[in-house]
Amino acid sequence: MIKKLDQMLDVLKGSEKVVLSVAAAHDEEVLLAIKSAAQMDIIVPILVGQEQKIRQIAEEIKFDLDGIKIIDKETIEECAETAVKLVSSKEADFVMKGLLDTSVILKAVLNKEWGLRTDSLLSHVMIYEVGFYHKLLVLTDGGMNIAPDYDQKVKILKNAIKATEPLGLDNIKVAALAAKEKVNLKMQATVDAKALEDACKQGEFGDNVIVEGPLAFDLAVSEEACKIKGFKTEVGGDVDIMLMPTIEVGNGIGKSFTYAAGAKSAGIIMGAKAPIVLVSRADSHESKLYSIAYGAIVAAHKK
Repeated sequence: MIKKLDQMLDVLKGSEKVVLSVAAAHDEEVLLAIKSAAQMDIIVPILVGQEQKIRQIAEEIKFDLDGIKIIDKETIEECAETAVKLVSSKEADFVMKGLLDTSVILKAVLNKEWGLRTDSLLSHVMIYEVGFYHKLLVLTDGGMNIAPDYDQKVKILKNAIKATEPLGLDNIKVAALAAKEKVNLKMQATVDAKALEDACKQGEFGDNVIVEGPLAFDLAVSEEACKIKGFKTEVGGDVDIMLMPTIEVGNGIGKSFTYAAGAKSAGIIMGAKAPIVLVSRADSHESKLYSIAYGAIVAAHKK
């Protein structure tokens, strides 16, 4: 079982390498992350972008491109299309956004002819290593879906389960978060959470998944809080996935982990035929590397 983000790197070093296609790779921050991942021998990169700039930046950061495939493309649209087609044609296992807008790479991913769309919903999955918790915490969705309804939450949760399975858990424990533990018809988050719990009992999410909801944040992460409140639970204090009721809640909790609790993190987009690594320029170098590793772990699990 993977309990620390560094352990993902160790697992990947001893396994068959997955291929990462990078859309618009002509960016220093992106190439620094790719350099680290390549030097650790956890991926095989294919760099799609303006070749002259890629080589110039690589020389500046001392990134040896010997043996690394570069596909010269000028516009960001060409970069996105080519990088996605590499995955759809199975020449690469997953894709990463480089120096282009998220909307451009997602438009390519959702292309009906050669993209990576499925009948699922694209959703953001973040994984956190937080000092106060005894294992990794998966949080979804704090980055894409604004106010998902019940059916969308089902798809978001299924995506997160697929992104959590490669961590090697015997059982995956899910907390459908809300502000209280009792269903209140005036609070849709509590209604949806209870419906998700009931659906899980009927086998909707698989035999190795336990969903409880509604659960408040303290009960999800703290066994002590559960004892104090006399709350009987299989998930509380040992949660793996926290399903957010809205994007604001997910965004707020995630940034609190990062900026207030000093958490390490990694993030990917799920719901396509392959993981999509979307990193922000504000992400630390370490976080970018972990996101690549997380995408590789999930991509390898799919093979």
